[in-house]
Amino acid sequence: MAHDPLSRRTLMYRLGAGLLLPVLSGCGGSDDAGAGAGDAGDLTLKSAGGGDLLSKASTGSFSHPGVAHSAADFTRMKTQVDNGVSPWTSGWSALTSSGRAQLGRAPEPLVTVIRGGEGENFRAIVEDVQRAYQFALCWKVSGDTRYADAAVAYLDAWSSTMTTLTGNSDRFLAAGLYGYQWAMAGEMMRGYAGWSSAGLAAMQQLLLAEFQSKCSDFLDNHNGSNITNYWANWDLIALCGQMAIGIFCDRRDIYNKALDYYLNGRGNGAADHSVYCIHPGYLGQWQELARDNGHATLSVGLSGLLCEMAWQQGDDLYSHRNNRLLAGAEYVAKAQLTDSNGVYYTLPFSRYVNRQGTFTQVSESGRPHLRAIWECIYNHYANRKGLSAPYARRMAERVRPERNEWGGDMPSFGTLTFSLPPASAAVAPSGLTAYVTDGEVLLSWWGSAVATSYLVQRSASANGSFTTLATLGSDDTRTWTDNPGAGQWYYRVCTVHGGQTLVGTDRARVHLAGELRLDMTLNQTSGTSAIDTSGGARHGSLMGNASWTPGHVAGHAVAFNGSTGHLALSKGVVEDLGDFTIALWVHWNTAVTNTRIFDFGSGDIAYMCLIPRDGNGVMSFRVTGTTYFGEQVISHTAPLSTGTWVHVAVTLKGRVGTLYVNGTAVGSNAEIDLAPFQLGSTHQNWLGRSQYPTDPYFNGKMQDLEIYSGALADSEMASLSTRILGGRPQHLLPCTQASVRAPQDIWNKRACKSRPW
Repeated sequence: MAHDPLSRRTLMYRLGAGLLLPVLSGCGGSDDAGAGAGDAGDLTLKSAGGGDLLSKASTGSFSHPGVAHSAADFTRMKTQVDNGVSPWTSGWSALTSSGRAQLGRAPEPLVTVIRGGEGENFRAIVEDVQRAYQFALCWKVSGDTRYADAAVAYLDAWSSTMTTLTGNSDRFLAAGLYGYQWAMAGEMMRGYAGWSSAGLAAMQQLLLAEFQSKCSDFLDNHNGSNITNYWANWDLIALCGQMAIGIFCDRRDIYNKALDYYLNGRGNGAADHSVYCIHPGYLGQWQELARDNGHATLSVGLSGLLCEMAWQQGDDLYSHRNNRLLAGAEYVAKAQLTDSNGVYYTLPFSRYVNRQGTFTQVSESGRPHLRAIWECIYNHYANRKGLSAPYARRMAERVRPERNEWGGDMPSFGTLTFSLPPASAAVAPSGLTAYVTDGEVLLSWWGSAVATSYLVQRSASANGSFTTLATLGSDDTRTWTDNPGAGQWYYRVCTVHGGQTLVGTDRARVHLAGELRLDMTLNQTSGTSAIDTSGGARHGSLMGNASWTPGHVAGHAVAFNGSTGHLALSKGVVEDLGDFTIALWVHWNTAVTNTRIFDFGSGDIAYMCLIPRDGNGVMSFRVTGTTYFGEQVISHTAPLSTGTWVHVAVTLKGRVGTLYVNGTAVGSNAEIDLAPFQLGSTHQNWLGRSQYPTDPYFNGKMQDLEIYSGALADSEMASLSTRILGGRPQHLLPCTQASVRAPQDIWNKRACKSRPW
C-alpha cells in the first residue's frame, strides 16, 4: 500500500472527517503489518547539534515491540477480551470509556513546551501523548485501523512541530514523563503500514534531541544539586525516559546507561537507594514514603514500569538484590491499607535523613493514595514468578480495573495490559536469609502466592535432620526469630499447599556466640597480598604505595604513607553480617582530619567507616545510606592517639553500637539502624582510604584485622586488646570440638578455626 508524502496537508486530512468516529467496543481485526513507504515531506529531522542523532552511537538489537508490551502481550490482551475473560474485559472497558480514547479530537502540538516557570503550557503535551498511547492500545486490541491512524496523526503532529522543551527544573520531569510515553506509543505503531519510515525517524529524532538528552543530563548532574536533594521519582522518571527512548531508537548505549544507573547509580532512584533498608519479612522501607504517599506510589509505579521494559529485553531488574523492588512495593502497599478495624497498619521505620530533612515515620500525607500502578508489579511477582505479594495483591484488587489518571504521569490501564493468568502451582520458598541480630537469629524469606502455610525448620548440619520450629499459616508472615543457643545452625523453610510440602533449596547458616569471619594478621614480609587465614579466603591486596614494615612486639604490619597507599579487601566482606565486631591494631603517625582507619562501601552514598579524628575533633564510627546527611554515629570523647600502637574496635548488637579503645568502651549509640547487610555487597572495602576522594589517606601502620559475626562482650574485648600482637594468646583451651563452641574463650576458636567442626 503506497502512502502520500507526510505533509501538513496530509496530516490535517487525517485529523478531519476520517477521525470523527464513535467509541468502539471490542471487535475483531488484524494488525496491518509492514513498514510504510514515503519521503519526509514537510518533516524536519532535528538534533541538538544539527546532525543525525541516530547515527552518532552504536546500535543494538532489541525486541520490538518491547517498551513495556510485547507482541505476545498484545495477543493475550486481544484473545482474552475477544473471549470475554475477566479481568481483561474490565480493563478494556476502562480504556474504551476513557475520555482520551475518544476519536474526533485533533492534536494540539506546540513548538515550545514549557514545564515550570513563566509561560508554563505543558498540559497540551500531557493530553496528546496520553491520547496517542490510548489510540495505539485500542488499535492493538481491537484491530480497528481508525485508532491506528489517530495514533499516527498525533505522533506526526508533534514530531513535525515541536522543537524545544524548556522550563525550570521541572523540564527534566517533562523530558522523562512525556519522553517515555511518546516512545511507548511510537513503539506500538512502528510496525503499522500507515506510519511512514520518515514519520518514525522524525519522532526518534525529536525524542533524542529534546527528551533523552535531558534525561541523561539529569542522571549525570542532578541539575547541579546535591545528590540527595531530589527524591526517588526524579531519577526514576529520567530512567524510564532513558530506557524507553533507547529501545524505541535502537540505541543500546542509551538503554545500557539506564540499566547501569538503576543497578549502580548514586541517586535516590537507583534500586539500592529507593529502598532505604529492609525490615523483617522483606518489607523494604521506601525512600519517598518519608515524604508523602502520592510521590511514593508514583516512584513505585515507575520502578515497575522500568523493570518491565528491561524484562521485555531479556534483563531481569525485578530480581535485583533478592527482589528488592517487591520488598519496597509491599511496604508502600501496606502503608495504604488498614486492618480489620479500619486502622492503618503500623510499619517499621528507620530514621531517614537527607538534604530535605530528618524523617522518623511513614508520612500521613495523601494516605491512602489509590494510584493505578499495582497490576504491573503484582502480576510479575505473583502470577509470572509465583511469589507471595499479599499487600500488592490487595492494592491491585482495590483499584482494579486501573483507569486513566488525569495527571498523566503513568500510561494507566494496567489491568488490561499487565494482567496474567493467576498462579496455580505452589513454589518453594526462596531468598531465605538469616542474620544474627541482637544475639538471635532473624529469618526472612519469599513465600508462594498460593501457599496455605510455611514450615520453619532448623538443623545442626546442612544435610542433617531438620526439626520444625513453627508452622506459619498466613501468606503475609515471612519472618521468624529463633534463639537456639551457642553453636552453628542451619535453617530452611518449606511451602505447604494442597497436601504437598515443597522444601526450599536455600540453607541459611549462622553461628551464635561469635564466629571469626575474617582473620588478617597483616604479618607478611613481601608481596601485595594480605592473607585471610579464617578459612573464608577473603584475601586483600596492597594498593598504591602501601608496603610491609616491622610490627609491634611480633611480626610485621602494613604501612601507609598518607598519599595513595591503602588495603583493598574483598567484595562483600561484611554483606551477611547483622551483629558484628571489627577490631585491629593501629599506629597513627600524623593526625589529620577525616582520614580513615577503615571504610566499607560502594561509594559516597552508603558506607560504614572508622575515623581517627572527625570534624568534631574526636574518633568516631559512622554508617549511612544517604551520604554524610544520614550518618549514624558512635563518638569517642577524644581523637585517636598518635605515635603509639592502639587497639580499636567497633561492635553492633541489635541497634546498640559500641566503640572500644584498648579494650575499654569509649562511646555508644543505641540507635544504629543500619547493620552491614543493609549496605549490600559493597565493593570498595578499604583500610586507610575514604569513600570521599578528597579526604586524606591514612598515614601510619595497621596490624591484626579481625571481623566477627556477632558482637563480642566487654570481657572478650578486654582480652582481645591484651593479646600479643601478631601472635597467639598463651592461655588456649585444648583444641576440641567442645572448646570451639565455648563462648567464654574466643581465642580458642581462633586457634582451632581450621579444624573440621
